[in-house]
Amino acid sequence: MLNQEVECIWPLGATLGEGPCWHAADQALYFVDIKGHAVHRCAADGSARRSWHLLGQVGFVLPLASGGLVCGLPHSLLHLDPHSGATRVLREVEPDTPNNRCNDGFADAQGRLWFGTMDDGEREHSGALYLWDGQRLRQQDSGYIITNGPCISPDGRSFYHTDTRAKCIYAYDLAPDGSLSNRRVLIRPEPPGHPDGTCIDAEGALWVAMFRGGRVDRYAPDGRLIGSIALPCPNITKLAFGGPDGRTAFITTARKGMTPEEISQAPLSGALFRVRLAVPGLPQHLLAPIA
Repeated sequence: MLNQEVECIWPLGATLGEGPCWHAADQALYFVDIKGHAVHRCAADGSARRSWHLLGQVGFVLPLASGGLVCGLPHSLLHLDPHSGATRVLREVEPDTPNNRCNDGFADAQGRLWFGTMDDGEREHSGALYLWDGQRLRQQDSGYIITNGPCISPDGRSFYHTDTRAKCIYAYDLAPDGSLSNRRVLIRPEPPGHPDGTCIDAEGALWVAMFRGGRVDRYAPDGRLIGSIALPCPNITKLAFGGPDGRTAFITTARKGMTPEEISQAPLSGALFRVRLAVPGLPQHLLAPIA
């Protein structure tokens, strides 16, 4: 195990905390509570807290270069103005798949949005992977029950995507136009737990949150396990790098599916954590301006 000390900076008890992303201009971390229909923000030390509640489950939140945030709602991409709280729909998503919702998103270096959808009941293979450039919405893969963790290698040539139910992480070849090819299984994490959200550090290593595994694993680009960080709760959902030097990792967690007894044994479940790491993460990209 890696020997870093994990610190709780916001014990908010989220039902399904997810999607942390660092906004360098704001010097703030944004993340969501999917089942709480909430977007949260705080400073790197957990102070300066603010929350917005939306009319639906919010799968991810990502900052726009033109200001504001893009949120993934069950059947739409939504613009949120954090100053006024005003929202507007940017794009419909799967209006004919009523049981699906958005889940986990990523902004690439071109300012495009990668995100997945999933069956909210976690039974049907109705989820898909999408790429949105602000105008065109393209389906890039399909057949998922739970999509998670889209991210891209530092050289921009490899794309990674998590099939949580199948307990594996795929790698693809990524073309400049966003086309994906050569899908293959890169990682099948050791039990316990299911792979959830992922992110990449400056060395190209892949960090994988393990839901029901109580840890975050670090994998080399070739899929070898090279380290783990243990947390004081079982449901780890995603890690994101940030802070002034990019060496602070922020980790979201969840209470979803836990019994009262399990929560009493792990009372920090659903909290936001941070840990200092030797290797920085990649910069958080901003989504391209939306007309």
